[in-house]
Amino acid sequence: MNYDYKVFTEDMKKAYKILVPNMLPIHFKILDKILKDYGFDIEFLEDDVSKIIDEGLKYSNNDICYPAMIVIGQFISALKSGKYDTEKTALLMTQTGGGCRASNYIHLIRRALENSDFDYVPAIGLSLSGIEKHPGLKLTPIIILKAVYGIIYGDLIMCLYNKVKPYEVNKGETDKILDKLVETLNTKLSGFKYFKINKISKLIIQAFDSIEINNKSKIKVGIVGEIYMKYSRMGNNHLEEFLIKEDAEVVQSGLMDFVNYCILNSVMDYKLYKRGFLKSKLAQIAYKFILKLQRKINRNIKKYSKFEEPTDFEEIRKMADGYIGYGVKMGEGWLLVANMLELIHTGANNIICAEPFGCLPNHIVGRGAIRKILDKNPEANIVVIDYDPSQSQINQENRIKLMLSNAKLNAYL
Repeated sequence: MNYDYKVFTEDMKKAYKILVPNMLPIHFKILDKILKDYGFDIEFLEDDVSKIIDEGLKYSNNDICYPAMIVIGQFISALKSGKYDTEKTALLMTQTGGGCRASNYIHLIRRALENSDFDYVPAIGLSLSGIEKHPGLKLTPIIILKAVYGIIYGDLIMCLYNKVKPYEVNKGETDKILDKLVETLNTKLSGFKYFKINKISKLIIQAFDSIEINNKSKIKVGIVGEIYMKYSRMGNNHLEEFLIKEDAEVVQSGLMDFVNYCILNSVMDYKLYKRGFLKSKLAQIAYKFILKLQRKINRNIKKYSKFEEPTDFEEIRKMADGYIGYGVKMGEGWLLVANMLELIHTGANNIICAEPFGCLPNHIVGRGAIRKILDKNPEANIVVIDYDPSQSQINQENRIKLMLSNAKLNAYL
């Protein structure tokens, strides 16, 4: 693609701070340390959405999707805050390169920088498919490999945290264990020790298994939807914390499931369109490697704890059969449907589908697929919650409370 943009150079890497929007607090704390170890001065931004959204609305079109408004608002607010030397600051945004509007975020960010007189600030579009070239942000194979392991460890910590937090006897103990594990990963496990997945996963599993929990029965609530709304506390108004306060257990798939989905889309491109043969073969190798790591962790969960292990991704993938085609890969595509079906099959019949304003692909594969899912799975209790700047948080929470009331009634009956 030929267009002009300010390139992030090798010299900039030595002197610039790179600001990145936060989406997954656990995972990004782990990735933060990995990137810092390789010379990147990274800072993940997390703000109160009410304090930054006006900047997002001011510098983006009001019909663009809500996550873009939040990200743009974060970046412009940070640059205006006086906290950073804007002459030595860069912005970073990941891109999947697909048909989703997220692939245009980097262009929207640059437009916002121009309109707010920060056009000299580099905006880095990070994509493994090499959409843009930035010499100062070279991700070597060892960085990518370590990031894969970091994401897998983050998925494990998030999964077990959600299983334990609502049931802890000693309040606050689960959060202390979480912080301790992240600190251990970031300070004591360097070099090749980081890749000892059996040893590290056993450490994480046994730490959560040691927490005293009660046997109180709680409603399980799955969260699916557009990836930013699904995970980001800023985007979904601290949805996980709200559900725990409402006496529910949160169930979420890990970030690596989305990575697997993106990898398999490369394989599907070749099957459907006969393009990207080499890319599809490399994708198959990567998929088998990641699946092998996930299965090692699942075996350890079963061996060393009382917890039920996450569903194997191959099983999740096959659940989409008969509901949606694998060629549907804009946004979260077939994965969103498969995630809902997995939740239903594992007893989490109560599902919140978090949808941002303006996300056309996910309105189709989210809302559009719910009728078929309910026809085949009448026990499911699914509610779609819309998120945008004009939505009242009270109205969102009231709709969720109504869903929880229905869930409790269904459990009673």
